[in-house]
Amino acid sequence: MQRVITVDLANDRSYPVIVGSGALGRLAELVPGAAKRVAVITQDGIGVEVDSGVEQRTFEIENGEQAKRLDVVADLTSRLARWGLTRNDAVVAVGGGVVTDVGGFVASVYHRGIPVIHVATTLLGQIDAAIGGKCGVNLPEGKNLVGSFWQPAAVVCDTDTLATLPEREFRAGLGELAKYHFLGGGRLDLMELDERVAACVRIKASVVAEDEREGGRRVVLNYGHTLAHALESAGTYELRHGEAVAIGLVYAAELANRLGRIDAASVQEHIRVVEHYGLPTTVPAGFDSAEILALFARDKKAVDGITFVLDGPNGVEPVLVEDSAVLLDALEAVRR
Repeated sequence: MQRVITVDLANDRSYPVIVGSGALGRLAELVPGAAKRVAVITQDGIGVEVDSGVEQRTFEIENGEQAKRLDVVADLTSRLARWGLTRNDAVVAVGGGVVTDVGGFVASVYHRGIPVIHVATTLLGQIDAAIGGKCGVNLPEGKNLVGSFWQPAAVVCDTDTLATLPEREFRAGLGELAKYHFLGGGRLDLMELDERVAACVRIKASVVAEDEREGGRRVVLNYGHTLAHALESAGTYELRHGEAVAIGLVYAAELANRLGRIDAASVQEHIRVVEHYGLPTTVPAGFDSAEILALFARDKKAVDGITFVLDGPNGVEPVLVEDSAVLLDALEAVRR
């Protein structure tokens, strides 16, 4: 059974997210009627064939997070121009979060914006990265520092594609899923896979509809991400994004506990959820606390200080933390 969840936006920009087995077969009906060509942006090894119903050409980017670079965007847009892609045509991004980030950003700047459809083929992509219109690339100074808000025309989450994921890739996606336990998802671990994905999509769609450009509530979707982004930016820790988020969730809980926002039982629930999904709860060997503190200040939420998204009596919300001793003490907790 397929589920259609609407991301409800103003000015006729709402779009469907189709979740379930066989959803990929509906791609052609989602391509805008004016499009005569579709540029399929993907990576080698994704192994998911798509049929847009119109003339299409595949453009591959390199594998891994290193593909999220400005020179990759420049190269792609030049290749699209040489092919003759027009402003009435469309992009279909097929892959995980890296592909939808790059593909969405390319679509947002090519001809000042053309339609994009995301075909999310990873768990992380289906429950998070492909939905909401945030796209962009990294700089050497930090993750996702150059980007845009560009909502897709549709998102396809065919859960059949998850069956071919390597075990570690699937488990890493569970790090993002674990986040939704604390954003109103409840006991997601008791649901079947399709319903888990749909439940996460509903939460994200609701948040995006309320706060499209992260001026308020949407920041809660960064729960667990402050430490995660620091670990990824450091470049010395071999972690997948979802694995880093899992550690970040435990760190956020330890920090919230030290600030008197949650009790020890809530910290243990964070640890239980992360461990249930087979994800790490402690930082890797060789962890450099001073380096991580410096990277916290570069996080894209760091507007008026070091801002964390933390659980508390009013639920998950942004909190400004200025006491570095508390930050370090919480870091020690996730070192053990």
